[in-house]
Amino acid sequence: MTDRTLAPPPVPLPIIIDTDPGIDDMLALLLALCSPELDVRGISVSYGNTVVENAYRNAVQIVRRAGKRTTLGVGARRPLARPLTVASETHGESGLGYAAVPPAGVILDFVKSLDRLLADQPAPVTLVTLGPVTSLALALRRDAALVRDKVKRHIAMIGNVAAQGNTTRYAEFNAWCDPEALDLVLRAELPTEMVGLDVTRQLVLAPTEATRLAHSGAAQAVWIQDALRFYMEFHKRQEGLDGCIVNDVLPIAELVHPGVLAFEEQRLTVDLDDAEHRGHTRVDPEGARVKVATRVELGPVRQLLSERVFRWAARAATAPIASEEVQV
Repeated sequence: MTDRTLAPPPVPLPIIIDTDPGIDDMLALLLALCSPELDVRGISVSYGNTVVENAYRNAVQIVRRAGKRTTLGVGARRPLARPLTVASETHGESGLGYAAVPPAGVILDFVKSLDRLLADQPAPVTLVTLGPVTSLALALRRDAALVRDKVKRHIAMIGNVAAQGNTTRYAEFNAWCDPEALDLVLRAELPTEMVGLDVTRQLVLAPTEATRLAHSGAAQAVWIQDALRFYMEFHKRQEGLDGCIVNDVLPIAELVHPGVLAFEEQRLTVDLDDAEHRGHTRVDPEGARVKVATRVELGPVRQLLSERVFRWAARAATAPIASEEVQV
């Protein structure tokens, strides 16, 4: 008699995301929340693309529109040592372009920090950082042993090795915002994987993909398209690009579909000067060991965006906005 016992479904990968939403962050968060392969245990927000009050409001909106539940926390409000700089020109004053969002409110004191989100986990998790790594640096300062115990893998959208920077000629925005934080994280020797501009600049979302969202007429699709329209206008104005580069999608795509990125171990350091090399992540024989993404298979990534995010948005009804959907 044939054994027809079915194998149990794979256990979703538990992750915590530290992010600064941000238009490409929005797509990354939606991909994570809409992927059964991932268990989003918490989302920590920080400054970066916008101020932290906007980032928190945006994260709440994204989670609610996805119809999901997760715990939201608040990380860094400013860099460790540098003046606060945000990317309003790139992402709009709200952080989400033309997408309609309510006014940002006051963040209450009891909202959890990244280290408290990590401390709440019963077992080690994968930490995804999509903005400056200041929240992680602060967590390491507070309790490095806790971070090492709870983070089994750190995958970060940050930096550039061979590719030109997107803030200066040499530096990627997240690294440029707080190079001291990145230096601290690199020296902590966590199992870090860097998904930088060397691969992310290859993922360009075409205008036709955004207009198809608007044509569906679904509320969630139109909301996403309103954000993307601003982002595409920026890329056209800044780089003459027809479309937009959605950097933050790639770390999430690698977790959902392992193997879309190829990594090489390198030794890296980050420049801490105040001149044009500030935030440059460069190869250094004395630097920290980091797995650096060097190649990307774009087909599966585009398919994930299409099937998990855009198709969902075109079919989704407006999600109820209820306070119990997002835990703090």
